[in-house]
Amino acid sequence: MRKAEIVRETKETKVALTVDLDGTGKAAISTGIGFLDHMLDLLARHARFDLSVKADGDLHVDFHHTTEDVGIVLGQAVRKALGDMRGITRYADVHLPMDETLTRVALDISGRPFLVFRTEFAVPKIGEFDTELVREFFQAFASSAGVTLHVETLYGVNAHHIAESCFKGLARVLRQAVAVDPATAGEIPSTKGALGN
Repeated sequence: MRKAEIVRETKETKVALTVDLDGTGKAAISTGIGFLDHMLDLLARHARFDLSVKADGDLHVDFHHTTEDVGIVLGQAVRKALGDMRGITRYADVHLPMDETLTRVALDISGRPFLVFRTEFAVPKIGEFDTELVREFFQAFASSAGVTLHVETLYGVNAHHIAESCFKGLARVLRQAVAVDPATAGEIPSTKGALGN
């Protein structure tokens, strides 16, 4: 049962999240940030994770703390749900098209947190959402999940399409990388004999 539940509470936010890595893409998302809800909903759908997120944050300040903390908790939950990572595919990459935009995402569930994020936005906001928070979410997720994550938008114009291609790309690589490889079921996919330590 590759499931996890995390509740994280600080002076800035309270985030309660559950994830099932072997779900069907069901999502129940409520962060108070419409654009983030949309991104998490499509992440769950394309990763085929069952995902529930309830976040209450200091939105009167801005969206930064809530966005970052949801990324932290999602990363923690994915890491916990993976357990000792026996049999996982581990590596995945995808080129994700979204209309005029093309984004490349590559993932290694390595236990070594690292983010390379080469995506730029020509505008500071998508609706009320600060475009710089896309990177903050990915940084928080990669650090807390203990994954090496590369995201690069090769070209694109529309900021919504660019952000969406990043989240959909993350979803697709997660779906592939957490999948159990029948050829190596029961094995830890590392010459070290351990991942995530």
